[in-house]
Amino acid sequence: MTMRDKLDLLGRRRAQSELGGGAARLKAQHDKGKLSARERLDVLLDEGSFVELDRFVAARTSENGDEPIYGDGVVTGYGRIEGRLVYVFSQDFTVYGGSLAEAHAQKICKVMDLAVRNGAPVIGLNDSGGARIQEGVVSLGGYADIFLRNTLASGVVPQISAILGPCAGGAVYSPAITDFIYMVRGTSYMFVTGPNVVKTVTHEDVTMEQLGGADTHAGTSGVAHFVHDSELASLAAIRELFRYVPSNNMADPPRGRGTDPRERRDEALLDVVPDHPNKPYDIHDVIRRVIDDGDFYEVQPAYAPNIVCGFAHLGGFSVGIVANQPAVLAGVLDIAASLKAARFIRFCDAFNIPLVTFEDVPGFLPGVSQEHGGIIKHGAKLLYAYCEATVPKLTVITRKAYGGAYDVMSSKHIRGDFNVAWPTAEIAVMGPKGAVEIIYRKEIAASDDPAAAMDEKVAEYTERFANPYVAAARGYVDDVIDPRDTRPRLIDALETLQGKRDRNPPKKHGNLPL
Repeated sequence: MTMRDKLDLLGRRRAQSELGGGAARLKAQHDKGKLSARERLDVLLDEGSFVELDRFVAARTSENGDEPIYGDGVVTGYGRIEGRLVYVFSQDFTVYGGSLAEAHAQKICKVMDLAVRNGAPVIGLNDSGGARIQEGVVSLGGYADIFLRNTLASGVVPQISAILGPCAGGAVYSPAITDFIYMVRGTSYMFVTGPNVVKTVTHEDVTMEQLGGADTHAGTSGVAHFVHDSELASLAAIRELFRYVPSNNMADPPRGRGTDPRERRDEALLDVVPDHPNKPYDIHDVIRRVIDDGDFYEVQPAYAPNIVCGFAHLGGFSVGIVANQPAVLAGVLDIAASLKAARFIRFCDAFNIPLVTFEDVPGFLPGVSQEHGGIIKHGAKLLYAYCEATVPKLTVITRKAYGGAYDVMSSKHIRGDFNVAWPTAEIAVMGPKGAVEIIYRKEIAASDDPAAAMDEKVAEYTERFANPYVAAARGYVDDVIDPRDTRPRLIDALETLQGKRDRNPPKKHGNLPL
């Protein structure tokens, strides 16, 4: 056989490897509104940058007798996003329903190992029917091999999961360990047990969408971070994420490309916070007026909306923003908000992304359900995350900073680097009315006009404590600033903190209150 004959054979085998499950199954995939495994990679990666690995790895089981099925239901390799190296795997539902088996798992493990070794993100495009039953426990072992690598890679390289089809049983735990999960409405599902099993065991009738659809996980469970209406939008959003996120834990985050002036002041910030302390406002109006070009990449917008998390650039610096949202539940901290913000903070800290906190928090949400649900334990996770973080931490108190929630929200006491307050800030143990009811209860009850006495004491307490100056006198805030100066002051602080050195005590790891 000549070289040309061998090249001809190579070409035929390459073509065979790219057929997947064949034309009929590819058409069925398209009919469901889904792209093929390779089409997804074409959308995700820079044009022409994908390099496939292990295209000739064959399944240990075969649907076609002795005819090998190249690739074993997953396309793996590496490519570029905006010129930056990423490792990828894309499950092919047209081959064995994308089910995971020995060779399939080994291919995924190889690119994960390469990602960690070379300091590059790993992106998994999940579309699988689960473990391949024909290979039995070997398939389960393959999942465990992947889980271990997810865990060891956590905090070393960013790990991104796109759920672009079914994801059930043990398959859900790999995405759950990764940093961010993207889902698509109508085609993405995640659940440990499907609707049929749920009905058998608990007698509950539930659809796939209700049990584990994209909106369920984005708004109710908090499992998903981003939801889109199409695969194209989801894949484009993953590309967008890498504008803010570094390639590994030793690298600096990418600089922004915006042209927003560093010294820009925004007059509208003077009118964002209402004069009445109990009137809500949208914290997005503050965030977008401060960051570069108003460009905010929000994380989990539908889950725990009483706290806002997301990425932005500020003076070109990539930052993670955490902000109480007065427009929802007055911005209180509850179980869901604590979990959402804690995980986001730990991601930012792991990958050298400075944290900017906008604080307007009346406290933790009271109630039996919160206490029985473990608000003490879950609220402590948020506190732990802020305390543990050694990246630059900047805090702006726009209005309320009451009670233990003041401490938790990146206060000076837990190693906040730059803490400032607007003149509208109220930093106190609790709100004026609640404080007066406790401190002056007997005095008010004994007065001739309890209502007038209450109003007088509330006004007195407000004048004395519901302001930023007591905290400023103690050095708990570094300055009280004009709201219009928020952007230039934060950028200046970020510049001074670029050489920050802070270390936690040597230890194997802390014991996060799980």
